[in-house]
Amino acid sequence: MDIKAKIEELVSKIKSDDGLMSKFKSDPIKTVEGLIGIDLPNEQVGKIVDGIKAKISLDDIGDKLGDIGGKIGGLFGKK
Repeated sequence: MDIKAKIEELVSKIKSDDGLMSKFKSDPIKTVEGLIGIDLPNEQVGKIVDGIKAKISLDDIGDKLGDIGGKIGGLFGKK
């Protein structure tokens, strides 16, 4: 299993489904196990969960920075 690719896949699924995002926030380990369809030891799933949380946070920061950049550009007549 390519962990990096699996994390990207799971991030995409979680971010595109509000219900899934809610489940992930309340019980990330169980949610990830359900998505991958494999019951792994919590330590292993925990590493995947940490990767997903980090990726979601980075994506959110990037989105916010893009919004801020657009607003600043708008102040100077640029979009």
